[in-house]
Amino acid sequence: QVQLVESGGGLVQAGGSLRLSCAASGRPFGLYAMGWFRQAPGKEREFVASISWSGGSIHIADSVKGRFTISRDNAKSTVYLQMNDLKPEDTAVYHCAAPTTPLSTGVSDEYDYWGQGTQVIVSS
Repeated sequence: QVQLVESGGGLVQAGGSLRLSCAASGRPFGLYAMGWFRQAPGKEREFVASISWSGGSIHIADSVKGRFTISRDNAKSTVYLQMNDLKPEDTAVYHCAAPTTPLSTGVSDEYDYWGQGTQVIVSS
């Protein structure tokens, strides 16, 4: 059973930064891609970023491009989301997710495992 545990969320002022972490267990971490999604109150879940098994291929949503980066440490079975220049519209619950493919993907249907999420609140 794959388990994903996010951490690093919190309250930050606009323009600030946060780094989210997601620790994975239950299968060989280095064989699969990983992704981050977010869901704001009253809105549908939105793709944020994904990274291939090796880290060699990355996709970033246009809404956060230039501000957010995704990375992974296969030795630690952890994926990160570095969020800079945060805006109030970035306020959401951020979920780590794991697909059954090694390739980076922004399609939520390709993700089989989801973490509980970590809350990010950006004040103006």
